[in-house]
Amino acid sequence: MNCGPTGQREDRAGNLISGPGPILMGILNVTPDSFSDGGEFFDPDGAVDRAATLLDEGAQILDIGGESTRPGSDPVSPEEELRRVLPVVHGILATRPEAIVSIDTYRASTAEAALDAGALIVNDVTALSDPGMVSLVAERGSPVVLMHMRGEPKSMQRDPRYEDVAREVREFLAYRAEHAVCAGAKEDNVILDPGLGFGKTLEHNLALLNRLDSLVELGFPVLVGASRKSFLGKISGGGPKDRLFGTVAANLLAYERGATLFRVHDVRANKEALEVAAAIRGA
Repeated sequence: MNCGPTGQREDRAGNLISGPGPILMGILNVTPDSFSDGGEFFDPDGAVDRAATLLDEGAQILDIGGESTRPGSDPVSPEEELRRVLPVVHGILATRPEAIVSIDTYRASTAEAALDAGALIVNDVTALSDPGMVSLVAERGSPVVLMHMRGEPKSMQRDPRYEDVAREVREFLAYRAEHAVCAGAKEDNVILDPGLGFGKTLEHNLALLNRLDSLVELGFPVLVGASRKSFLGKISGGGPKDRLFGTVAANLLAYERGATLFRVHDVRANKEALEVAAAIRGA
């Protein structure tokens, strides 16, 4: 793999996430059962081809996941997760060594193997629930996404309740960010994700987007993952692949509220819309 010194690549990832954005993270689910594109890119060769398309459309980060976290999903074994993701990480970096790869996992063992294979970012939907994850990202100097989730995927959408969802999510992520930094993670490497759709109703998701600036005020980059989520369908109708315009609308509002990273299935449309928004903001 001819991708230059590891330190240079890690610096590039760190410099990217600390920039003003917008930064597009392309979703690559190497699963048979993800809510929107499950099975489409389960074959490693198909996944590598899809990665090339996402990069060509303007994705600055590729987020690779080997376990579905859709509502009602069951976990897979660590061995199966690695079997799914490692060939894809290797294949992408063999053909596109410039790619910045994120591994979407809550297991330290999977994250470590992916980082060894050339991934640079860890996207943890459980905000470091695995005790080994925080020491891993601290030791490697890896950027890490800390996401809020109420419960677990199997049951998270069974009547989730909050007194004040924006305040409670903010407090949780502030606590987890402090935990990461106190354990040795670089403060500049911590990214916060409010976890839209993860143990939230339509009203909770809308409140989080509307009050996203309160999360931005913590001083960490904020990532939003609204892409094709079911709460958008509850507003405008249609299945997952009919929610592009709703996704763009949510991301534009999130950008206006201060988010800088956007995890999306449809890179080109979101990139163009956010570039126009950034140009208007800078005019």
